[in-house]
Parts: sequence; structure tokens; C-alpha cells
Amino acid sequence: MKGWITEKGPLNEIVLSSRVRIARNLKNTPFPTYLNKEQSAEIIKMIENTFIDFPGIEYKFQNMNEIEGQEKQILVEKHLISPELAKSNKGAAIIREDEFVSIMINEEDHIRIQTILPGLQINKAWHMADEIDNNLERNLDFAYDEKLGYLTCCPTNVGTGLRASTMVHLPALNLTGNIGKILQTVTKIGLTIRGLYGEGTEILGNLFQISNQVTLGPAEEEITDNTNGVTNQIVEKEREARNILLNTGRVHLEDKIWRSWGILKNAKIISSQESMNLLSDLRLGIDLNIIRGLSVSTLNEIMIEAQPANINKYANKELSPEDRDILRAQIIKNKL
Repeated sequence: MKGWITEKGPLNEIVLSSRVRIARNLKNTPFPTYLNKEQSAEIIKMIENTFIDFPGIEYKFQNMNEIEGQEKQILVEKHLISPELAKSNKGAAIIREDEFVSIMINEEDHIRIQTILPGLQINKAWHMADEIDNNLERNLDFAYDEKLGYLTCCPTNVGTGLRASTMVHLPALNLTGNIGKILQTVTKIGLTIRGLYGEGTEILGNLFQISNQVTLGPAEEEITDNTNGVTNQIVEKEREARNILLNTGRVHLEDKIWRSWGILKNAKIISSQESMNLLSDLRLGIDLNIIRGLSVSTLNEIMIEAQPANINKYANKELSPEDRDILRAQIIKNKL
């Protein structure tokens, strides 16, 4: 494991990661949905050749047609590619050796540059993505309109083509019953809430993705500053809720955390959903110094290694759901 999963970042007890994604398309070229096999292969080769000229940084090229379904799903579980790209037979990915950068080719758009860093580092993630975007634009002719900005397949991405998001862990706001108010406030100020793997995915383990909704109008720095500022405010609210829990019901909170520890250390069979919820309690216990000697990065590793494709890879074969649940329990126990 590498990248945001194992590295430490600012406020990473609450903010697991910061991600910036930039969507770009080639001028006078059909969007990926309308590409035939030859056209999509041509675009992949063109973009791959552009990356060869990037100095001093190692990138790994992966064509979606040339890797197995399990390997594609592992990339999804590590947040390096989207579920949509994993299903595509026209796409590819270029992943930086340290896994802080991945570029998806022929997903919804021709190019999607993604940078993902540990903790709250939205501005740094933006500068990394912007540098790659500038390098690409020196060699490629992007679809651009003077009034609308960068043109994208989905109208909601037109303009900057920029999505800035943070993945935050908010168990105390949930336990105190304040999460609903926070999420309503967030949506009123132009941000949106998604699940662990983005749009259309469920929220597990008290993990929420906070992202901008508007890409047309505000400048890139406004979008990243807004996401950064709102995340900082949510972190403060979560800290306040954690203090309330400690001051008004410490024994019950400690009991909840240690019960989760006991289940994860001793269970013989455990589902993905249950493991995510129990790991949430351990993550909270680490931040409140109730659990010592366990790191947030270890929990990040468990969170990824406990996903279905990673478990199948560990077993070196395709497992049934029940066998996966049995092996998941063993993996978590050994890791803890």
C-alpha cells in the first residue's frame, strides 16, 4: 500500500484524503461515449505519448482491455480509477508510481486528471493537478469556449472542469444527531455529499465525500478555497461533538469503541458493511486517545484490504461472499 492510504497528512484523524479532479476533452473529437474502437485507441496512444515526455517522474500505463477485472476493481477500491472506467472497454489509466496522481483516459471525458493526498491538502492537490494540466495543454488542443470555458461531456462539469473534494470521518456528529443539519447546510452553499466511492454510492463507516457542485462561474482557486474552508468548519463541528460525547457519556463511548475492537479482534466472519462501521469506532478511539498504539494509516490499509477484490487477490482466487467474509475477519484480526 502507498499514497494517501499510508501517508500522514494534516487533520488526517478526521480528513482521510483530499482529491482534485480536472476534466478535459480534445478539440473536434467525439466524447468517449461516441468513440469507436480505433478512435479510442488513437486517443489513448496520443495521451500516453504525451506523458512519456514528462521529466523525472515514473508513471505506469494500464489499458483497461489488458488487465483482469479483479485488478481493475482493486484500482477502484484504492480510489485510483472510477467504477465507470473499470467497466469501460475504451479506456486506460496512467498512474504515478507513488499513487498520488492518476489520469483516466476515455472515461466520461477524454482526460480526467486526479490528484489525491492524505489529510486536508486541497490547495496542494490543486497545484499538482494544475501543473499536469498545463503540461498536457502544451501538447494537446483542448475543447474550449470563450464564454463557457472547458467543454465536458456532462454539462455539470463545464467551465473549470474542476471537482475538489475531501473524504471526512464524522462519527460524533452522527452519534449526537447533528449530521443532518451539517449536511443540509453544506448543500445550501454549493457543495454536495457523496458516499465512499463517489456519486451514487452509499455512505459507510461515517465516511462522507464533500465536493463542489458548481464548476462554471467561480475560478479554480475559489472552488478549492471554498471546499477547504467548509471542510475546516466541519472538522471544528466534529471536534465539538467529540468533546460533548466525552463530557456527557464517556463510559458509553469507551464501551462502544472497545466492543468494536473486541469484535474485530475475535470475529470469525464479518461483512464489508459491518467492518466499515466497526473500523469507524476504532478510528474515533484513536483520535480520542482511547485506543493507543494503533495508527490511522493501519486502519486505512485495513479499509482497503477488506474490500472484495483485495480479498480475492489475497486468496489468489475468486471467493464466494461467505468465504470472503470469513477471510476478511482473518485479515482484520491479523492486521490489528
